Amino acid sequence: MQRLLGQRALITAAGQGIGRASVLRLAEEGAEVIATDVNEAALADLAGVKGVTTRVLNVLDGAAITAAVAEAGRIDVLFNCAGVVHAGDIMASTESEWDFAFDLNCKAMYRMIRAVLPGMVAQGGGSIINMASVAGPLTAPPNRFIYSASKAAVGGITKSVAQDYVKQGIRCNAVCPGTVDSPSLHQRLKDTGNYEAAMEAFIARQPMGRIGKPEEIAAMVAYLAAPESAYTTGQLFALDGGWTI
Repeated sequence: MQRLLGQRALITAAGQGIGRASVLRLAEEGAEVIATDVNEAALADLAGVKGVTTRVLNVLDGAAITAAVAEAGRIDVLFNCAGVVHAGDIMASTESEWDFAFDLNCKAMYRMIRAVLPGMVAQGGGSIINMASVAGPLTAPPNRFIYSASKAAVGGITKSVAQDYVKQGIRCNAVCPGTVDSPSLHQRLKDTGNYEAAMEAFIARQPMGRIGKPEEIAAMVAYLAAPESAYTTGQLFALDGGWTI
């Protein structure tokens, strides 16, 4: 079923993990997808996918965002997927980590949304999808102070945009994954010094007994991009294997 025919989507952090899975899912459903990432090499094998164009984009650079959105033209769907995870409690955190996390996890969304909103309003509507997490908006895992704080802010961004633009045809929702298989996850597990023990602990948090697949999150992204979700805005969707039951 190609329920996104005629739609143009822009996705950040599209080179791996949930971003990449979402590019492939939206393209499969008929969307024209602009896959962006700060890492050009990560985009290389997406360039040949039908319906996908790639573009290097640093979401920390406001001028680059303005140029990318102007070049894209019509944007019907924005998926703000870029983000970073810091470990540690409040005493183990640093101001530089805090500043970087809020710049990438929150201010980048602010920049992207401000860039696409005028066009979406002018064309009569659009769907904005933000990458949040169950950490922050819905629960507080140990040793994720900065990450949880920044993702809680994403919940506020999502609801505020939804509230302010609901009468102008704009929908804004967030996906809130639990632990999901990705290259960045595996690197964080390695960084603990005991990969196997860290993986077991992550799996134990999900009552289903496994971590999530990027494709499972991408399925929700596709739903929120599609006409079927036209009556849905300002919501935070947990996809967490039962973690927050």
